[in-house]
Parts: sequence; structure tokens; C-alpha cells
Amino acid sequence: MAINVIRHVKLGALFAGALGLPGPALGQTAVKFSLDWKFEGTQAPFLLALDRGYYKAEGLDVTIDTAGGSVEPINRIASRTYDMAFADINSLIKFRDQNPQTPLKAIFMIYSNPPFAIVTRKSRGVAAPKDLEGKKLGAPAADGAYAQWPIFVKANDIDAAKVEILNVGFPVREPMLVSGHVDAITGFSFSTYINVKHSGVAQDDIVVMLMANYGVKPTRRSSWSACSSRCATTSSPRRSRRTGSAAST
Repeated sequence: MAINVIRHVKLGALFAGALGLPGPALGQTAVKFSLDWKFEGTQAPFLLALDRGYYKAEGLDVTIDTAGGSVEPINRIASRTYDMAFADINSLIKFRDQNPQTPLKAIFMIYSNPPFAIVTRKSRGVAAPKDLEGKKLGAPAADGAYAQWPIFVKANDIDAAKVEILNVGFPVREPMLVSGHVDAITGFSFSTYINVKHSGVAQDDIVVMLMANYGVKPTRRSSWSACSSRCATTSSPRRSRRTGSAAST
């Protein structure tokens, strides 16, 4: 898929607007940005902008770091060790509900549909949601996809008591499905599928049940900025308009 460079050239302006900065004339301002996971294809817009100097053109010196899951970026922003992050907006909403005193703010939607999915194999006897009954599901406790499991269960009339949930670590999630230690796993529709296929599982044996296609309609995944030490007390309609303009260009 070709990257729309004209759209992504505005990422620098988006960062500047979210932080309440004027323009590039003020010189380079350090910005720490957290991804939600390791480097992979979905991070390309942020990395492309860094590589091509779009942030510097807006007066920003951006550092981009990986993370260990959807929740870690939120905690990084809340602790003010990072200025912006790419994170799951559903987790952000939950965090805001539990911590109303912490001014975290979503500023830009990235995915048209959330990538949360159940990934399994036909050879494990699973081809549809109800087939999960009597099976083992590998799901990291901190996984954003697993957080949607109760909704998925209700939407597809699954007897949750008949599904054995194994709390597995992210590094062993796909290998456990490949080896047959579990019958299905939670994950992202794109990266989990690629990891399983790369491990040698035949393409026609892999089943990806995108939760959005099975009755789960959570808020879309988002790239968001928290009002950190730079903007916690200076939020303004002007900056909000500028951020919206940059994001929609």
C-alpha cells in the first residue's frame, strides 16, 4: 500500500499543535513520543516523518521509542515522562474514568476499524466464534484485544465457561498457537497473522476473526496526546482548531 506522503507531511504540524507550540521559528523543541509496540508497518507514518525531517520543519526534535503494549504508552504520558503516544483509545477512556484528575487527551484517529482479533487455525477445529467452546484461548492479560473478550463473548453467544483462558506472555503468544499448546489467541489482525504465517503455518489454515466483524464495535484506535507539563494548564480552542486542521489535511 502506498503511503500518502502529502498527508503525513502534516504530522509535524500535528505534534506542534498538540503541544501548543507556535511554529518552527522558535527552534527545536524536544518531544518524546511513545509507540504502542515494537517497530512494524503501522508505525510507518511516524517513522517516515522522522526520517524525512517533517518534525524538524515544524521546530520539533522528536524521539520515538517502542513500548510493550497498548497500556504502557498511557502510563508513560500520565507520568509525564513522554509528551505524546500512539495508544488504544479504549484503554485511554478506561484510564480517564479511573483517573479523572489526569488530563490525557485524544487528538487524532489512526485506524478506521480497531484491529482486535481472535486468531486461530482450522486444524485446531476453530472456524467460527462458537467453535471456541471447549478450546484453549491464549491471551496476555494486558492485551487490548483480550480486553474486548467479554463483548465478543456476548455478541456471539459464546458460553465463556467452556473456554479455558491461559494468561500467556506476548513473546510466546503466537508460538503457542503454532505449537498447538493453545487453540486460539487474541491479538491484532495484521501483526498476529503475519507472525503465525511467518512461523510456518499454512495460509489456508489460519483463521482471523476480526472482532469488528463479529459484533464488537469499540471506539477506534487512536494516536493521542496527553496534556503533559507543557500544556496541562494552557489548553485553548485555538490550539484545538489547529490540531484538528493539521490532522485532517
